[in-house]
Amino acid sequence: MSGRRPPLSAAGAVLALAGLAVVLAVAISPVDVPFTALMVPLLIGSLLLSPRELPWFVAWMAGLLAASLALQPDLTARVVGAAAIQGLMLLIVLAVARRRLRLGVGGLRGESMFVDLRDRLLDQGRVPSLPPDWCVESALRSAGGTPFAGDFVVSTRRADGTLDVVLVDVSGKGEAAGTRALLLSGAFGGLLGALPADRFLAAANEYLLSLDWPEGFASAVHLTLDPATGDALVRSAGHPPAVHRSAGSGRWTVLPAEGAVLGLIPGEGYAAVPLRLQPGDAVLLYTDGMVEAPGRDLDRGLDRLLGGAEQVVRGHWPGAAPRLVERLGSATDDRALVVVARL
Repeated sequence: MSGRRPPLSAAGAVLALAGLAVVLAVAISPVDVPFTALMVPLLIGSLLLSPRELPWFVAWMAGLLAASLALQPDLTARVVGAAAIQGLMLLIVLAVARRRLRLGVGGLRGESMFVDLRDRLLDQGRVPSLPPDWCVESALRSAGGTPFAGDFVVSTRRADGTLDVVLVDVSGKGEAAGTRALLLSGAFGGLLGALPADRFLAAANEYLLSLDWPEGFASAVHLTLDPATGDALVRSAGHPPAVHRSAGSGRWTVLPAEGAVLGLIPGEGYAAVPLRLQPGDAVLLYTDGMVEAPGRDLDRGLDRLLGGAEQVVRGHWPGAAPRLVERLGSATDDRALVVVARL
């Protein structure tokens, strides 16, 4: 690989000339023009220039800073202190450039890539349109308050009209689990659309095993629904159990959840639990952030979730998912909820 200096882009050339213009202005009137104005092109360059351009631009700005300092009529303590602070800013920008080399892009371009990834992750969780007598919605919140979390939803509508919704909880939480969730959401979304419903969890398990991550495991719950009949199948992989509310009795039933966590046991099978949703019935899929909290066991957390659902929803399911997540979820953990209700 050649060690030659990469040519500056048009933006880099303009910023280099802007810095030179500041030095010339200082040379003409060192009393009226502050040499700290050099920090303006440096700041803009840290946002616009690539990681390979930025070190050379910082070196250029360091030379201009030295020239500006030499042009000062009096090297007072205030002037020297300002120069020292600017030198520190140069080092900070240089350190940021070295970190950005790992990604290969920097500044606004890197941020736009993350925004695009975030939007794609959220798009994966959008449930396809269903007949008007159905309400299916999801809500996710991360422990850090950002859109990047270890919980995510993927869904698809098959050619025969069947709906598949999968809620996944990746090991870890917040931004630390967000990168794994980004990768898995894309992979799981592809598997869900390409495979029959009864093979999805087994394929997801084998995929996670092939990655061989140190923390390469995740729990998941998979709901398959026929909107025409209300027939549904629920499969679980080490996930908190789904719950079914019967409108006729007003009671909640905890569905069996016996499958192993994804990414731990090769060749694991995942049995389906059948149920039928009548008008007024609902199913809740949720992650452990909705029911677990320090000093509280899972059963108490589940009772709190179901009791809160009765109080918050009162039979009106549209808009229930975000209301329940905000009111009942743990602020110290990622939390996600999927509501499937027949109106």
